[in-house]
Amino acid sequence: MLRIDDTIFSFDILEKKFRCNLPACLGNCCRYGDSGAPLSAVEAHTMEEIWPEVKPYLRPKGVATIEEKGKSITDFENDKVTPLIDNEECAYTVYRGNILMCGIEQAWTDGKIAFRKPLSCHLFPIRIKYYSDFRAVNYEELAICSPARKTGSEEGIYLYEFLKEPLIRALGEELYKELCIAAIELRKNKTLKK
Repeated sequence: MLRIDDTIFSFDILEKKFRCNLPACLGNCCRYGDSGAPLSAVEAHTMEEIWPEVKPYLRPKGVATIEEKGKSITDFENDKVTPLIDNEECAYTVYRGNILMCGIEQAWTDGKIAFRKPLSCHLFPIRIKYYSDFRAVNYEELAICSPARKTGSEEGIYLYEFLKEPLIRALGEELYKELCIAAIELRKNKTLKK
């Protein structure tokens, strides 16, 4: 583990290679999981505010699910999450061809809203867990992301590089810069030990 100030990072974030490959995985991170995308209290409130602009982007089944269950729901762990269609894909998903995409992000891309998408989605497969005196930043290695690991390895892109924008959104630019320095030092030290 690497500690920078009050943040502890799993070495996987610095060492694993990763780049999403949507044609290979079909956006399955929006489909599979124990519950919907985790939301902060602020994000749950934002989902209410952006609903009129996001609704036209969504599939009828997604709209019906959201109107029945709510813009956000409380899951079995008592966390706020996005609702799911038939306990499977996120109700905010849309299809582009056969690939699941985020309807919220599409509204953001089109300039309809200022909110890109929930931070948990933007950061995936990185998860941040908050404790009383620190936060832990971990990589969740899932089978559905095997195409991303293969593509990242082929292209030489590290997880922290691929997720630069959401990591800065979550942790700030200064901490991200320190993370990059630590990653370079870690690689240097490993090379020296060989």
